[in-house]
Amino acid sequence: MSTPLSPPPLTDDCFALPPGTHWTPVSEAHDMLRTRLRTVVGQEVVALAEALNRILAQDVVAARANPPQPNSAVDGYGLRHAETVVGPQTLPLATGRAAAGAPFGSVLPLGHAVRILTGATIPEGVDTVILQEDVTTDGTQIAFHGGLRKGANLRRAGEDVDAGAVILQAGRRITPADLALSAATGLSELSVHTRLRVAVLSTGDELAQPGETARPDQIFDANRPMLLAMIKRFGFEPVDAGRAPDDRDALKAMLDAAAADADLILTSGGASAGDEDHLSALLNESGAMNLWRLAIKPGRPLALGLWNQKPVFGLPGNPVAALVCALIFARPAMGVLAGEGWHAVEPLMVPANFSKSKKAGRREYLRARLRDGKAEVFTSEGSGRISGLSWAEGLVELPDNACEIVPDTPVAFHSYASFGL
Repeated sequence: MSTPLSPPPLTDDCFALPPGTHWTPVSEAHDMLRTRLRTVVGQEVVALAEALNRILAQDVVAARANPPQPNSAVDGYGLRHAETVVGPQTLPLATGRAAAGAPFGSVLPLGHAVRILTGATIPEGVDTVILQEDVTTDGTQIAFHGGLRKGANLRRAGEDVDAGAVILQAGRRITPADLALSAATGLSELSVHTRLRVAVLSTGDELAQPGETARPDQIFDANRPMLLAMIKRFGFEPVDAGRAPDDRDALKAMLDAAAADADLILTSGGASAGDEDHLSALLNESGAMNLWRLAIKPGRPLALGLWNQKPVFGLPGNPVAALVCALIFARPAMGVLAGEGWHAVEPLMVPANFSKSKKAGRREYLRARLRDGKAEVFTSEGSGRISGLSWAEGLVELPDNACEIVPDTPVAFHSYASFGL
């Protein structure tokens, strides 16, 4: 097996904003990420058994036609169309039969029919198959009514796929059906991208780890288990980079380790400009830090930069905002970095089962779920209400402009499943 190939790293200014930018609309942020990011993972060849959910690095070309030879679509009798007449007739049966995996093996004698089963290779001389339900037989001859269409009940060679045809395109995430198609067309291995490795690093002395005894002034780290699980559901490889204390040297060492182990680093917390926001300070010192102030609720600040040539997404520390920003910005970016392309999620338009008066200026995402075909939203929009993430089955997206939502107003609903969760 050949050594995996790796592309060059991203440039230091890939996240730079235009001068004078203050609040970036979601659509503009998407456009910038889509155009500035590119595939950062390598390529490798894997067996079909290892290819499920991997991302194709090259177009897949059929090595063999499917079906490889003409075959019968039904159980019946093969014959020459030219030897049939309109009306009742009989034909003697040739000795033997054609079955799947057991061909007839010779040319059909003139003036004869031959027993043929579904999937069997069409014998030479046969150009039409009549259904067994349309035939009576005594084992030596068949009786039927003519008027058949020439070529009836035959599958031509390559009717499904011709040899040399592109059957799957680069960037596709491989499904079980894709494995069936690849196997049927003579393939045993596929060229795929190496899995995108995504490190998750939490920051802050206020965080206790699940299983520890938390001090009264601490909260448990909810972001890291959530983000690691999201990455796994997305089909990428999660890397637990741990929890960094509010110590710049310790954080630097943990960022170094994460960059060595992963292709992308997700952090939560420490991405603003406060005294203890060491992530922003370190990225600024590295010369590859940009704080995108996003016109989004919940969310707003998103720190973007490079650490040891690896992209860093500094997500908000609030779990609700962290999940929303991970789905809306980090998930599609991961697709580009992984060779999958931009992962655009199409919403389902459904009637609202809530009321809301929204001001202009920010795109809003409400925790929501569908009941009786309508979107209902969580009782509180407070971004500290983690229970709403679990209660919800997705997000309702409200546009940047002002709007009035009343029951039965059409709203855009993004299910968690549509993001890959």
